[in-house]
Amino acid sequence: MIKQLRKEDALFLAISIVVFVVFQFLMSERILSSFWRLNITVICLNIILASSLNLINGITGQFSLGHAGLMAIGAYVSAVFTIFLHTPFIISLIAGAGAAGILGFLIGVPTLRLEGDYLAIATLGMGEIIRICILNIPQVGGASGLSGIPNETTFPWLFFSMIITLFVIKNILHSNKGRACLAVRENSIAAEAMGINITKTKVFAFTIASVFAGLAGALFSHYFGIAHPSSFTFMRSFDIMTMVVLGGLGSISGSIVGAVILTFITAAMQSYPEYRMIVYALLLIVLMLYRPNGIFGSHEVAALIFEKWHKRGEKDGAVVENK
Repeated sequence: MIKQLRKEDALFLAISIVVFVVFQFLMSERILSSFWRLNITVICLNIILASSLNLINGITGQFSLGHAGLMAIGAYVSAVFTIFLHTPFIISLIAGAGAAGILGFLIGVPTLRLEGDYLAIATLGMGEIIRICILNIPQVGGASGLSGIPNETTFPWLFFSMIITLFVIKNILHSNKGRACLAVRENSIAAEAMGINITKTKVFAFTIASVFAGLAGALFSHYFGIAHPSSFTFMRSFDIMTMVVLGGLGSISGSIVGAVILTFITAAMQSYPEYRMIVYALLLIVLMLYRPNGIFGSHEVAALIFEKWHKRGEKDGAVVENK
C-alpha cells in the first residue's frame, strides 16, 4: 500500500512538472491567446475550490453550500493586507487562507453537529451573511467592491498553489484523519461506536477546506485586481458543488475533471448566460441517469492505472509460468 502511494506521488509529481513546463512556455511566449490564458487561470482556481469542497462533501459525506463565503473572506482579507498594510504577497496569501480557516473552524464547531439538509441550510446562510456583511462595510468598498488590488497572482503561483492543495488533500485522504472522515461518511453511528469523535472529524475537514477556499479567494482577488461581493454569491457555491458532483464525490481526480469541464462550459456559454443553468441542469440529469456516482465515482485515476498494471503483470507472470 505504501509502495503504491509512493508510486502515485512520483507519477503525480512527474505529470505536474511536465504540465507546468508546457503551459508556462505557452503562456510566457504568448502562444496562447488571452482567452485561453484566462480560462487556464480559472481552471486552476476551480480545481482548488472543487478539491477542497470535495473534502467536506465527498470524503467526509457532509453537505456544505458556503464555500463562496469562505472564498470571499480570503479575497478581502488578503486584499486588505496588501493594500492597507503593504505586506508581501506571500504574507497576504497566508493571511487570507488563515482568516478563512479560523472562520471555518468557528462556524464549523456549532453547525457541523447538524447533518444533511439542515447543514446545507446553515452553511448557505453563513455564505450569504458573509456577503451581506461585506456589502455593508464601506472601508472595503461596500457594494462597489474593493479595487486597486495589485496583480500579484501569476501562473506559477496559481499552479503550485493548486498542486499543494491536491497533494495535501490526497495525503489527508490516506492518513488516519482521512480514514476517520471516510468512516463518518459511511456510517457516523458506527464510527462513533468505534471511538471516532465525529464532530471533531467534521470540524477538521471543514477547517482544512476553508483554508484552501480562502487561498483560492486570495489568488482570485490578486489576479483580477478587484474583490466584489457579486463574485461570491450562492451561485458560485452551486458552481463549485456541481464540479464536485460531476467528477465524483470522494474523487480528487474527479474534482479536477469536473472543474475543467464546467470551466469550459461556462466559457462557451458567455454569450448566452441565461441558458447556462439550463445546460448545467441537463448535464446533471444525464449524469444521474448514466453515471449516478459521477464520472470517476470515488476512484482515482492513478490508483486505477497502477491496479491495471499490477493485474497485467500478474497475468504476464502466470503466462510465463505456464510456458
